[in-house]
Amino acid sequence: MEPGGLEWLLVPVQQLVAWGAAGAMVFGGVVPYIPQYRDIRRTQNAEGFSTYVCLVLLVANILRILFWFGRRFESPLLWQSIIMIITMLLMLKLCTEIRVSNELNVKRRSFADYVQCVLTFTGVTGYITYLWLDSSLFVETLGFLAVFTEAMLGVPQLYRNYQNRSTEGM
Repeated sequence: MEPGGLEWLLVPVQQLVAWGAAGAMVFGGVVPYIPQYRDIRRTQNAEGFSTYVCLVLLVANILRILFWFGRRFESPLLWQSIIMIITMLLMLKLCTEIRVSNELNVKRRSFADYVQCVLTFTGVTGYITYLWLDSSLFVETLGFLAVFTEAMLGVPQLYRNYQNRSTEGM
């Protein structure tokens, strides 16, 4: 048997592994939120989930997408950010709907308020990025802020657990 006889199989297997890894990278960050979403929907109780987690992930992923315009990185990471933004908006929508229906407090924020905030943040930071895109210092700072913001992800949930004196719903 020739040494190169299995190359016909090796190339498709390598491609399949690369696609699998890219798929895991794109959807891996979203997977933990699926059971949480289902649990909140089933129990109609969003008290154990901090919407600040959504805020942190929205800001981090918006900044990462803007960083992509200054320094291109692998497309699975870009798609990961897009998928995470969609997921966090879905989590916010569910949490706000449940909290509004369960409480009589009219000062509670609606989903539209969150969407306005996200669009305003994206517009302002997008415009600033457009103006400063030629500055490598700005682009690197943008990338740092994206990573740093995501690194602070646990802080809102930690605070929520501290307030509730419980990790239920986490």
